Amino acid sequence: MAKYDNVIVLKSKAFALRIIKLYQYLIDKKREYVLAKQILRSGTSIGANIREAIRGQSKPDFYAKLNISLKEAGETEYWLELLHESGYLNKTQFTSIYNDCQEIICILVSITKTQIK
Repeated sequence: MAKYDNVIVLKSKAFALRIIKLYQYLIDKKREYVLAKQILRSGTSIGANIREAIRGQSKPDFYAKLNISLKEAGETEYWLELLHESGYLNKTQFTSIYNDCQEIICILVSITKTQIK
């Protein structure tokens, strides 16, 4: 379990749980299905790819999976912006989860910068 006891693993899992709750909110309260499904897919994929990276077969595999996580985080950021700008999320709801997404992106950028080219 020690492998999964680091900052990015814990933050990405907590973020995925928030995304699941956001999905439920969008479906139940806002009756929004298309964007909800998109954000559920990309937002939960971040942590899944980080987990895969930890079990990577090599350093290049590790960094490849982390880069996929970073791309998924960027996509999630986009869906959050759309949900806010279209009125599905108010400013408070948006800011809270968007800041979490930004934090994950910053951590992933920091980790992937150490990648040997």
